[in-house]
Amino acid sequence: MSDTPQLHDASLLNIDETQLFPAIRSSHAPRILILYGSLRERSYSRFAAEEAARILERLGAEVKLFDPRNLPQPDGAPAEHPKVAELRNLVTWCEGMVWCSPERHGAMTGIMKSQIDWIPLSLGGVRPTQGKTLAVMQVCGGSQSFNTVNQLRILGRWMRLLTIPNQSSVAKAWDEFDECGRMRPSPYYNRIVDVMEELVKFTLLTRDIKDHLVDRYSERVESRAELSRRVNQAKAVGQ
Repeated sequence: MSDTPQLHDASLLNIDETQLFPAIRSSHAPRILILYGSLRERSYSRFAAEEAARILERLGAEVKLFDPRNLPQPDGAPAEHPKVAELRNLVTWCEGMVWCSPERHGAMTGIMKSQIDWIPLSLGGVRPTQGKTLAVMQVCGGSQSFNTVNQLRILGRWMRLLTIPNQSSVAKAWDEFDECGRMRPSPYYNRIVDVMEELVKFTLLTRDIKDHLVDRYSERVESRAELSRRVNQAKAVGQ
C-alpha cells in the first residue's frame, strides 16, 4: 500500500508539528474585517453586521466594517481608486472576515459580490485571503434560506479562506430589528453569537500557522518544475 510511484518525493513533506503548534504565539487582538451587502439606509445586513461587530469586540477582537458606498463596479475603475484601495488594505490587515449579505432573487446581492470581486487572489505576490478565517451570514426578507451562505462558502473556498462550520441565516429580518436597528433577543441573535465565538476561536488557533495550513503539495511540485525549467534554460543559454 505504500508504493506511490506517482509521488514527487522531494515535494512530499512530513507533517511538522513544530509548525502546527508554535511555541511563540501572537498576543494582539484578533483583527476581523466585516463586509455587508446592501446600500439601503435601513439595511438589515448592515444591522446584523454591526451586531456581529459588537459581539466580536466583547470577545476581545479588533473589528473594522467596510462601507461599500461609492465602491465602483469591478473593472469599472483602476485598482488605485480610493475605495478599492481601502478595501484591499483592510483585507491585507485582517486575520479573519465576516461576510453578511441579504438574499435577493435567491442569491447574494451584487453589492456583496462586487466587494468580493475587488479582492484579488494575489496582491504584491501575496495571496491576501489565503489561510485567513471566514464566517458567513445572510438576512432574508421572508422564510429562512441558505442559498446565500452556501454561495459565500463557495467563494470563500475559492479564495482559500478557512470558512468556519457555523453560519447564520436570519429569516424575516424586518421583524428581528427594532426602530433603532438593534437586533431583538431571539434564537437568531443567539446563533450570531455562536458564529462569532467560533470565528474568534478558529482565528486564534490558525492565524500563526495559516501559511503552513494551506501549503500544498501540488504547488510545491509545480514550483520545483518551474525551477528546473529555469535552470535548464540557463544551462542551454550558457552552452
